Amino acid sequence: MKKITQIAFAFAFALFLISCKNTKQKIQEHVSTYNNSSSIKGHGITSTAAKAFLNDNKIEIRIETNLEETDENMRAYKESFPDLLREMIKNNQISTELINEGVSFDVYFLAYNNAILAQQLVNKEELAVLEGTAEPNKETAKL
Repeated sequence: MKKITQIAFAFAFALFLISCKNTKQKIQEHVSTYNNSSSIKGHGITSTAAKAFLNDNKIEIRIETNLEETDENMRAYKESFPDLLREMIKNNQISTELINEGVSFDVYFLAYNNAILAQQLVNKEELAVLEGTAEPNKETAKL
């Protein structure tokens, strides 16, 4: 009986070690999941895709639209972009687990010609701002 318990423990421990993932593996898994299942709905959104930058511990998310690059659109989407980011966090499209492991998410909202309408780097500091527990950092918010 003691031998069976030892074998079972050894097997369970080996299984546990295999199931542990490092941050780079989690980044790859998150990007794969995002690209295979993500759908962001909203006015003019045509597609979205994530790309991993493993050496930089960063995930880039591009949200492409059929919108024109106008000052009016840039102002409107710069104002509404934090709400979209909060929704993405809520839906785990931006992973708080990965952010807490030091990964940043660089999110772009693009016009039909790939001009940037809004952009935000979401890291630990910006996550706190989006969750309402810190003041905005002027360095990470871009037009």
